[in-house]
Amino acid sequence: MDLNFNKNEDHNKLLVSDLKKRLAHVKLGGGQKRIDKLHAQGKMTARERIDFLLDNKKPSIEIGAFAGEGMYEEHGGCPSGGVVVKMGYVKGKQCIVVANDATVKAGAWFPITGKKNLRAQEIAIENKLPIIYLVDSAGVYLPMQDEIFPDKEHFGRIFRNNAVMSSMGITQIAAVMGSCVAGGAYLPIMSDEALIVDKTGSIFLAGSYLVKAAIGEVIDNETLGGATTHCEVSGVIDHKALDDKDCLEKIQRIIDKIGDFDKAGFNRAESEEPKEDEKEIYGILPKSRADQYDMRDIIKRLVDKSEFDEYKEGYGQTIITAYARIDGWAVGIVANQRKLVKTKAAKTKPSEMQFGGVIYNDSADKATRFIANCNQKKIPLVFLQDVTGFMVGSKSEHSGIIKDGAKMVNALSNSVVPKFTIILGNSYGAGNYAMCGKAYDPRLIVAWPSAELAVMSGNSAAKVLLQIETASLKKKGEVITPEKEAELFNKIKARYDNQVSPYYAASRIWTDAVIDPLDTRKWISMGIEAANHAPIEKPFNMGILQV
Repeated sequence: MDLNFNKNEDHNKLLVSDLKKRLAHVKLGGGQKRIDKLHAQGKMTARERIDFLLDNKKPSIEIGAFAGEGMYEEHGGCPSGGVVVKMGYVKGKQCIVVANDATVKAGAWFPITGKKNLRAQEIAIENKLPIIYLVDSAGVYLPMQDEIFPDKEHFGRIFRNNAVMSSMGITQIAAVMGSCVAGGAYLPIMSDEALIVDKTGSIFLAGSYLVKAAIGEVIDNETLGGATTHCEVSGVIDHKALDDKDCLEKIQRIIDKIGDFDKAGFNRAESEEPKEDEKEIYGILPKSRADQYDMRDIIKRLVDKSEFDEYKEGYGQTIITAYARIDGWAVGIVANQRKLVKTKAAKTKPSEMQFGGVIYNDSADKATRFIANCNQKKIPLVFLQDVTGFMVGSKSEHSGIIKDGAKMVNALSNSVVPKFTIILGNSYGAGNYAMCGKAYDPRLIVAWPSAELAVMSGNSAAKVLLQIETASLKKKGEVITPEKEAELFNKIKARYDNQVSPYYAASRIWTDAVIDPLDTRKWISMGIEAANHAPIEKPFNMGILQV
């Protein structure tokens, strides 16, 4: 190994170490004191409930762990968006589990909480996965009600989705394990089956204080909406549980009896580990996002037996397209090549160099054809993003780069096979879109700690914004010294660099997670297994294209 490899390895391992520290902090939710308070009430935390429910010898992945990070600081913060979402297995059946974290503002709903819940439901709908809700929430966080209550993608959309999932035959199980009030009370009752924990669970449209204020009736919460009331008087709830563990065991027994599902039929062979050492990814991926590397070296450490078959290997070389297997699943890989490549524009023209990480006419054309091929063959697509955008300049414009890029985006948008996106490094501008950014409905989208998401790099953006800022100040008669200009540049760049961080994107659920590169195979494999629950219901059709 060379010195550069060692420097890269040290840098990327430090990024992963930072990721693990951030995750450890997030998992404390509202803090140890609030965790202790829950335990004193005889309750488990949201994470303890999920861990107890899921099969402990099977893999699981967490969606949106960093949701809300750095947001709502004036309200005390909202770790993980106040709700924990995991994809895992219950009695061998793949499920989505959504658990309110009562240590965070008593499980109250912030705007990001609603967005995260809707993302969990979206995953369940796309993949026709059973979804389990572990409810323990005080309802909408009232100081921010205007940002969570009235709009199309707000709180009410969750109940609409409950109804839609029911009509699709997607199993929904809800357990009331704490508070469940106001509009939130509809979620358990719109699920297929509902459970409630005796003495700690309660569900009502209005609590005892509000009832007294509204109609003058004096009644305690347990009599108003406790387990005995709803299991023996109102008939609202289907099962009464003695405590949290009894409730979770009842859910396991319900899930255990669900029949098999119709499969999409994606191809899977026996899984084989990569021959190349996966840990070498840390040394291959450059410390500097501007440095070159061969994306094939990354692919070899992600795919079974380190084997893949390239499609149009010698054409459009700034995008690699290849067939491979990941954990046994057949996949089509579309990856940005970050190495400077030599190409021939035509037989009569001399060789020329193309910049790695840039999408040229020929690479866009190749990717379009490959995406169409994978749809024809019913092969899931995996996008490995390290892209700075499409090539600019007169040569590209005269060659129709806009048209070729549009064709690639068209194929991507109309793709009917499941898509999965891994952001390794740069994810800039239209390159983010063409390589299946969040706007193009990847089933799962995750970033490595080395990722950056933005219209352009922090350095480039800061230069543009600096020109605007200095021009404005000069108009006001201010003298801009070199020192003042450097100060302005650093200030602008620091602000922009914060916004391109993978954690900034994850906090807003632009990605589903920031992951250790060594977990990539697990995420893709579980994602395809989930997608296999949902047969493809429409043919691939790209519509009208400018050829």
